Amino acid sequence: MARAAPRLASTCLGTGLRAWVCLCSLVAGLSSAGAAADRLAYDRHIRPILSENCFGCHGPDEHDRKAGLRLDVPQPAEPSTDSGLPPIVQGKPAQSELVVRILAADPDVVMPPPESHTALTAAQREPLRRWISEGAAYEPPW
Repeated sequence: MARAAPRLASTCLGTGLRAWVCLCSLVAGLSSAGAAADRLAYDRHIRPILSENCFGCHGPDEHDRKAGLRLDVPQPAEPSTDSGLPPIVQGKPAQSELVVRILAADPDVVMPPPESHTALTAAQREPLRRWISEGAAYEPPW
């Protein structure tokens, strides 16, 4: 019986360690699943903002499109905007012309322009910045 006690203690310690590792793995998995669920979705969070405020000049209608910029589809690797600057740099909002423009105070730079009589609220600007920071993933509309 003297030998059974160390073996039992070893088994309990091994079981406790396995339980601890399983618990840590479960918590880590839930954290990453929560992070994925917290990511902004283009169709749910971003498209409505752009549709309401930007698509009139930067949407699918080729005749009304300004600055050669479409925001309803993923951006090409080489920007085709009039400024030559990339409108969206995935993961880098500070380098994205879209973010620079929506945060600008200068009426000659800010988007939407003052003559459109439309202005983004802080509650609309922040998701756009965050979406670009998260990688600016587009989703098909259907």
